[in-house]
Amino acid sequence: MLGGKSEFFSFNQYNFSGLKGQIKISRKGLHFYSSRVTLVFSSTSKEFIEYFLSVLLTQKELLIGNLQLVPESHEIEESAAIGEAVKFLCISPIVLVQASFNDEQGKRFISPESDEFSDLLYDNTMARMEASGKYPTEKLNNFYKFQLVADHNYLTKIQTTHKKFARIYPLYDSDVKYEVRGYTFPFTLYAPQPVQQFVYESGLGHFSHKGFGMLDVANANSIAREESMEMYA
Repeated sequence: MLGGKSEFFSFNQYNFSGLKGQIKISRKGLHFYSSRVTLVFSSTSKEFIEYFLSVLLTQKELLIGNLQLVPESHEIEESAAIGEAVKFLCISPIVLVQASFNDEQGKRFISPESDEFSDLLYDNTMARMEASGKYPTEKLNNFYKFQLVADHNYLTKIQTTHKKFARIYPLYDSDVKYEVRGYTFPFTLYAPQPVQQFVYESGLGHFSHKGFGMLDVANANSIAREESMEMYA
């Protein structure tokens, strides 16, 4: 769908959520009962967002499984204030370990309260920031402060009620199906402001360009909007 600008053919510095709407889960999958659904999309590149929207809003119809969608409008959310200590909520699951074919490592459980959990996310975040080309090596070397502190009370409550904060999710890459473990829980991240801004805009963990690792700031007013535009046929 994005074939048109060659510079974006392999671009993956973006993040998006699942479709938000009134749904019901059955053995056959998700059933949407809303007449409208919402997709949250984010990127560090304003140019890419503008190009993505220009292409999306020219589509007469989009098919996702048996779901027929007609692009209608977009809204720009008001940016949240980002500092060096931010409490985040997971809009979509965080994937800690890279998936590979016929390898169970992608499904391995790692405690969110362990140092390994933070260390894996730090390594992945630094690699993605370097790949973006926006951060010189000398600047990345100064971003050594990085600690994720899971909400202990939330994890305890979830485990007490026998619910799950870590599940196995399917992932498709080049038509090959993988399985990965994703984590969904609130946490506080301690890191330099540029690092916080990067994960807020591009997601946290592996496969952010496939809809994993999208974050929101706790207590942020996500309803506030700066701009709204509708497309009419």
